[in-house]
Amino acid sequence: MAATATKPVVKVAALCGSIRKASYNRGLVRAAIAICEESLEGVEIEYLEVEPLPMLNTDLETPPDGFPAVVEDFRRQIREADCILFASPEYNYSIAAPLKNAIDWASRPPNAFAGKAAAIVSAGGGFGGALAQFHLRQVGVFLDLHFVNKPELHVNAFQPPPKFDDNNGDLIHQETKDRLKQVLLSLKNLSLRLRSN
Repeated sequence: MAATATKPVVKVAALCGSIRKASYNRGLVRAAIAICEESLEGVEIEYLEVEPLPMLNTDLETPPDGFPAVVEDFRRQIREADCILFASPEYNYSIAAPLKNAIDWASRPPNAFAGKAAAIVSAGGGFGGALAQFHLRQVGVFLDLHFVNKPELHVNAFQPPPKFDDNNGDLIHQETKDRLKQVLLSLKNLSLRLRSN
C-alpha cells in the first residue's frame, strides 16, 4: 500500500493593528481563520496579539540578542511562520501605532520578517485603508517582505450593504469573504513558490 503524500501546510502569522475588541480589522482576521478552517486546505493561521508588546525601547534589549520575554516569544512566532497576514486600520494616511511597534520589534536584528511572503487586508472609511496599505508596502521594502500584489482587499466598512456585525465586528458580507479567500489563496501560492526557491 503506497504511503499517502503529505500536502504542505503554509503557516501564517496574522497581525492586526487595532486592539479594539470589536475592530473590523480583527473581524477580517477572524474571517480569514474561519475560511482556512472551512474551505482552504493547507493553510493555518495563528493570530498574534500585539497589545502585550512594550513600546520599542532599545534600552530593554540585552546584548548580544536578548529581548524581553514577551518580545522574544513574538519574534519566535514570526520566525516560525511561513508568511504574514497584516490587517490594519488607517490613521493619518498610515498604519496603526500598535502594528508599527510590533513590526519594529520583530525587525530588530536579526530581522524576523526577512524573505517571507505577506498580504495586507484592511477595513475602514474612505478608501478602506488603501493608503495605510501603501505605506505598509513601503515599510516592507526594508523588512525584505514579498507582498501579494493582486488581489487587493481594502473594505469601506461604512458604505452599504453592511459588511460587519455591529456587536462584535464579525465579517458578514459574502462578497468580501470571497475576496478575502482569494487574497489568502494568493498568499499561500506565493509562500509555496518562495519555499521552493
